Amino acid sequence: MTEFEAFLDLLTLLASDFRMGGLFVLLVMAAVSDVRFYRIPNWLTFGGMVFALIYGTIAARTPLSGALHALGGWGTGLAIMLPFYALGIMGAGDVKLMAMVGAFLGPYQTLQAILFTCIAGGVTAILFAIHLRRLGRMLANVKATAQGIAVSGIAGVRPSGTIEAGQSIGKLPYGICICAGTVAQVLAHQLGFV
Repeated sequence: MTEFEAFLDLLTLLASDFRMGGLFVLLVMAAVSDVRFYRIPNWLTFGGMVFALIYGTIAARTPLSGALHALGGWGTGLAIMLPFYALGIMGAGDVKLMAMVGAFLGPYQTLQAILFTCIAGGVTAILFAIHLRRLGRMLANVKATAQGIAVSGIAGVRPSGTIEAGQSIGKLPYGICICAGTVAQVLAHQLGFV
């Protein structure tokens, strides 16, 4: 099979899978909202969670397995992202968006989507810092954070996880990273790369 045929198969599969099409639409809406207003609306995340749970329950071989798959993914997304919110690193909308993604993908694919999202977040942060001409400041922040975590770990003290406002390079709308990382993971999964 050629790469073009694989791509056509992927498009056919995505077009026939209403659930993934819905996820992609919700992710793009969340990313646009995050860029424009620095917030992701609750109606979008909670509506997506409900849709994923209902669709996953109905479309599964057994309703119980579909519901457990969706709830397991939701819990995985929430559990992994919630500590970042607790440390003040991430907004609540980002956590809810990743939990919504989990409801669509299930636990295993959610773990992969989070990994892809972290990679997308790192690349986006570097591009954002370069665009603002603050790459040096960002690298200094990373160094200071790593040193703080190391010292806190050795001393047995909980790190604060905050950076002073004067040191920050700006707010990054992480909804873009969640969108890009999740779409990349779903496409890679559909193509058999992961």
